[in-house]
Amino acid sequence: MNGFFNNILNSAISGLSGPLQKKLGGSLSELLTSEQGIDTLLQQAKAAGLDDKVRSWIGNGKNLPISSEEVQTLLSNEQVQTLISKTGISPSLIMPALAMILPRLVDRQTPDGKVNGEPPATA
Repeated sequence: MNGFFNNILNSAISGLSGPLQKKLGGSLSELLTSEQGIDTLLQQAKAAGLDDKVRSWIGNGKNLPISSEEVQTLLSNEQVQTLISKTGISPSLIMPALAMILPRLVDRQTPDGKVNGEPPATA
């Protein structure tokens, strides 16, 4: 994605109203804090070949970025549709928004590199 388009997209996403940003963050938190939320995300990441990226978000190190296309392969259609219906964010904006928010949110949900107080499973 070239810099100009990326800047426009970032402006559009950051221009989402405060309530929509909070709804998306809240809906993602709900997804991640549900029973085995992070573990499920890690399993999905492994299946999608994105486990290195998702594992980088857990703990104190640098969070590797994820693209909108990678978010599409990481999350199930059902998960995405649930987020769309809960937030009201259009499908064209939800993937770029998730690409920006998901790494930070997982990082916050896993202080000290622990998932629910335990190190993430490596299986």
